[in-house]
Amino acid sequence: MEPNTLLDALLDEAGMSRKGLAARINQAGHARGKPMRYDHTAVIRWLSGARPRGITPNLICDILSERLGRPISLADIGMGPASPTTPAAPLAGFIERSTALWRGDRQHRADVEQTPLITGLPAIGPVWEWENPPDDLDVSRPGTMRVGRTDIEVLRSARLHYEAMYRQAGGVATRGRIVKFLAEQTAPLVRGAYTNTTGRELHRATGGLVAVAGICSYDSNRQGLAQRYFHQALRLAKASGDRAFGGYVMALLVNQCLFMKDYRQAVAFAEAGIRAAGGAISPALATDLYAMQAKAFSRMGDQAGAHRCMTAAEEAASRIRPTEEPAELGYVQPGLVEAQLAETLISLRDFAPAQDYAAEAVRAGAHARGSIHRLATLATADLGRGEAELAAAHTLDALELARGQESQRLRDRFVRLRGMLADNGSAVGVDVVEQIDASLSVPL
Repeated sequence: MEPNTLLDALLDEAGMSRKGLAARINQAGHARGKPMRYDHTAVIRWLSGARPRGITPNLICDILSERLGRPISLADIGMGPASPTTPAAPLAGFIERSTALWRGDRQHRADVEQTPLITGLPAIGPVWEWENPPDDLDVSRPGTMRVGRTDIEVLRSARLHYEAMYRQAGGVATRGRIVKFLAEQTAPLVRGAYTNTTGRELHRATGGLVAVAGICSYDSNRQGLAQRYFHQALRLAKASGDRAFGGYVMALLVNQCLFMKDYRQAVAFAEAGIRAAGGAISPALATDLYAMQAKAFSRMGDQAGAHRCMTAAEEAASRIRPTEEPAELGYVQPGLVEAQLAETLISLRDFAPAQDYAAEAVRAGAHARGSIHRLATLATADLGRGEAELAAAHTLDALELARGQESQRLRDRFVRLRGMLADNGSAVGVDVVEQIDASLSVPL
């Protein structure tokens, strides 16, 4: 049985315990001449996916409707089919499932933290749904808690705050904080009352936060959970009507596909992001998507495809105007495309131009996290050209910048560098290997 996340989320929203729901059902049944003796263990079974018999599901709807001040249907509590005539039902159900996931993640529930990565058609489904009709014609929602512009500004500020924290301290350190904010501060807003116009802005702001939660989960090596957050952000992008934001979320999925070595899907998702964003695509987003496509092609051994996308990425990069880019695209900083293209050329074993691109990326400067990745790329190109001393120096610079960062992805970079330096066998390489080992001995 699948857990009933819809009922779980509604109980949370109502501030009602399992014991409290059971007691209210017993009272309602008694008032109708139907004695009932439910306790909290029965509610636990329902939350696990079981369905009570008789009129009990209807009583649950009545109790929650009265408590929340809006009609609650059998579909809303996960005990009946969603009404195909109600356009808002799919979005409403999505919101309840999403807030349930945030709460489960906040509570460190094992079934949430160990969410498996989905592949094949189930992984493509959310992308197809984002790209194709029907769109949400009205995202307004009734309720008692009125959401306003000030609330939305708080969410936007929170996204900037947690993104900066991620860059400075890493996803492992940031993940718990942003998940707490989603569960405790954001969930009441998306389950509140708002107009269609306010709702679209709310879903856009919430999507930005959820995307950062996905990035932190990815950086913490919780790939299945990261994927769920990215899929949530994509659905929120659709509800907001912001195609460019959806393209940004697609870039996050492409990056995850590259990490998981699913290169064909990375190419397909990048093409979907470019196609669906259409005229709304920004030069920075196009730059990133084309650059990641180039990396995917290079790792499949397709030199022509890689070079074609490298050219497209450089052309798009020449058109970037930072002040005109969406806030989320701030990571596409000067030097990023050069770093991406250096990695592409390394995969093609074309080390001389890779070294030039990587050196240019390092000179351009970036925040600490970006600089670490760029230095690691340059060190890799150095080793490809047989320049062990340069590689060692660049690795040490990266190690120094990484102090205080808690990131599984950065550790992965140093593990790979360690292996290459150890295989090189140079004296300077041995010394750096020892320093990498000392750094990696500190657990995250």
